[in-house]
Amino acid sequence: MLTPDSRARDFPSLEGKAYLNTAAESIPPLCVLEALADYWSHKIQGMRGRDQHFARVEECREVASRFIGLQTNEVSFCSCSSEAYNLLASALDLKENDEVVVTDIDFPAGATPWLTARPKPRVSVWKIRDGVLEVLDLLPLLTQRTRLVQLSLISFYNGYRIPWHNVVDKIRRMAPQALIAVDVTQALGRVTLDCADADVIISSTHKWSLGIHGGCIVGIPARNAARLTTHAGGWFHIENAFGEDRFERAVIKTGAASFSVGMPSFAPIYALNASLRYLEDVGVKFISQHADPLVAKADAGLRKLGLQPMVKLNQTRYPSGIIAFKHPETAKLHAALEEANVHVMHHAGRIRVAIHGYNTEEDVDRLLSTLAECVQ
Repeated sequence: MLTPDSRARDFPSLEGKAYLNTAAESIPPLCVLEALADYWSHKIQGMRGRDQHFARVEECREVASRFIGLQTNEVSFCSCSSEAYNLLASALDLKENDEVVVTDIDFPAGATPWLTARPKPRVSVWKIRDGVLEVLDLLPLLTQRTRLVQLSLISFYNGYRIPWHNVVDKIRRMAPQALIAVDVTQALGRVTLDCADADVIISSTHKWSLGIHGGCIVGIPARNAARLTTHAGGWFHIENAFGEDRFERAVIKTGAASFSVGMPSFAPIYALNASLRYLEDVGVKFISQHADPLVAKADAGLRKLGLQPMVKLNQTRYPSGIIAFKHPETAKLHAALEEANVHVMHHAGRIRVAIHGYNTEEDVDRLLSTLAECVQ
């Protein structure tokens, strides 16, 4: 991943392209394909394959817990972050007088369950200023009635990484009844996480963690298990699903285990187990050491071209892999980049560049040289 040889070996589809769109979709390493082949070989054994399926779930739980800083029994899996947040809404069972704080640079999965809930809690929005969430702007939103503060460690929108410990300290002091949920989808596998003290940790699996669609990690510390247990129906998360009293009561497993309401989605779990172990072998610290200078180079190059990134690198000591900028002619810029085989995200008048460990200095050079031809 960090050398020309390992890149060519593990990511052959990157040959000839500058893929700078991991914040939307990752390019999984070949070991993920091998893991999916393992899943298939076990699946075609029918019921006999289930022993391998469930063993792989436990293997994945083990490595996922290390990545997010929790114990194995504090981690579970569901199908996507949207499902995870809706199950969290079920667990919280908020009332009309309860308050929720979200940010305006959070992904919809973490923000909309509180807007569609019935009854609907009071929702306050912590808004960015010049691309940054200023902690002073959060303080007036926190009250004794705040039940949840929903954050993204790194924003999908502009790449801003919150100063975690400072924010958490303020929430704990100003809103002691509030739970803190954090989406680490745009961080897991790219930066070393520092948010194990959150009350809920959620991550999709098809971005920086190099897995595939259909998976989501849910981490809930044991201290919160009792009060963060979903009320959803199902069977896999129910202790007495096939007991004699199953039509009289449903005994739900507590905490993270309650978020796996049905049969595990085994294929994404096989893939995630392989991709996380691959990232662990490489080392997230070394990925950051390789990729952060490329982010800095891209940031400086964009500014030189008059394309101002939405977050200034000197505004945060917490770098991420994402740079985003707006321009009146983003459609034209995106078309030129596509023509040059440079892959970025173009959406709603902004271009988002995402730099992972498999990216190179040549990728950044191609990005900047292509943009230079369009804006100069």
